[in-house]
Amino acid sequence: RRLVVLDSSFNPPTRAHAEMARSALKWASSSSSSSEGTRLMLLLAVNNADKAPKPASFPVRLGMMEGFGRDLLGSLELEGGVRPEIDLAVTKMPYFNDKARVIGESGFYSSWGGQEPEQVFLAGFDTVIRIFNPKYYGEGGMRAALGPFFERARLRVTMRTDDGWGGEAEQREYVRGLGEGKLDEVGGDVAWAGRVDLVEGTGDGVSSSKVREMVKTGEKDGLERLVDEEVMGWIEREGLYRE
Repeated sequence: RRLVVLDSSFNPPTRAHAEMARSALKWASSSSSSSEGTRLMLLLAVNNADKAPKPASFPVRLGMMEGFGRDLLGSLELEGGVRPEIDLAVTKMPYFNDKARVIGESGFYSSWGGQEPEQVFLAGFDTVIRIFNPKYYGEGGMRAALGPFFERARLRVTMRTDDGWGGEAEQREYVRGLGEGKLDEVGGDVAWAGRVDLVEGTGDGVSSSKVREMVKTGEKDGLERLVDEEVMGWIEREGLYRE
């Protein structure tokens, strides 16, 4: 059984976020022995390691998450015609390893199939660069922090070809290099590379900042292509991202 975790600031959630989730759920369902062995968590991180909590308030983001999840559920049908359950969650933990730990320790999913599910964290390529940056790990280093993470979780990484992250070839080479010694060089374990799956993304990337900038500058044309109807309603009703 697998728990797919879409961990984001949801500021706002975009259609590209939805595509990441759909792709991961279809993969998880097709490789599961049970038609009910896949579940999705939308996880709002209120303490991001690098980003300030602005400009939409957390209650508004939860509202957007709920609408986003409802739209997403309506578009999903997995193996056997089953629709997965979607959970909304909030955490103060800024790092993936701590998030995975508290999800496991919560016991919330222990009754789902009788054992803790494998967690599949969705991430953009930029996030993976940070995960394997030793500056984010204190006493004990990266191995002490990420060792337990990769015992219960894996990373599904969506390539980004925007914002200066290099092309597809460069990103594939980076992930390939993790298993060829680069993880050892930064204090990690090369075995973790087998728990990192690199997948192609959508052409537009997962750019919430692009949505915010378009709203701020009054560019309404094309917004419907980036966010779903429920999220657009929240942006308009709450007057979000105009300043």
